[in-house]
Amino acid sequence: MPRILIADDHPLFRLALAQAVRSLIADAVVDEAGGFEAAREALKAQPDTDLVLLDLHMPGSHGLVGLVALRSEFPAVAVVMISANDDPQVIRRALTYGAAGFVPKRTGLDELAGTLRAVLACETPQLPVPDLPDAPAQAGDRELAARLGSLSPQQLRVLGLVAEGLLNKQIADRLAIQERTVKAHMSAVFERLGVRTRTQASLLLRSLEIADPARFVADEDEPSTH
Repeated sequence: MPRILIADDHPLFRLALAQAVRSLIADAVVDEAGGFEAAREALKAQPDTDLVLLDLHMPGSHGLVGLVALRSEFPAVAVVMISANDDPQVIRRALTYGAAGFVPKRTGLDELAGTLRAVLACETPQLPVPDLPDAPAQAGDRELAARLGSLSPQQLRVLGLVAEGLLNKQIADRLAIQERTVKAHMSAVFERLGVRTRTQASLLLRSLEIADPARFVADEDEPSTH
């Protein structure tokens, strides 16, 4: 009986996807989360979860940052990205950083069923991306993925809070740890990422952020106030 978590901040899409999953995987137990932190809490509460369907653009997730964080903290759980953004380069980046599959939101039921069944069977699903020659950026992504993969979940959380602009004391308060522990984590982060400053470390993590095309279009549609 597979347990599947759907993490998406759009209630109607989340409901529709949950109904689709139940119809395709008859014995599936489907949980839902409307934000990244809610997804983390759901996985901690249900460590036997087999698969997460994770929205690429969701509060607290910041593009591929959420994917990296979940893969670090819950390495036994497969993560399939869900997004309206089906740019082949975005799909390739998601796979490089640990996604087990990628499902564009325009995907039909047959394709969704194929992806779910393949991932649950620990197989590689058919991917909606053409064969493209390697680009220099891909080599950089593979290197960064390896470096981030060497961080512990707590080190990755500290790095995320540094990227948000928090100071060591604020990070210590947020994570309920000692400030000296934060400094120790940051020293390890600097060494493993090959950086010397908080700014450099933050920029590396922020390189995983991906602009949401839907939000960009919505912003363009807003009436001008000038």
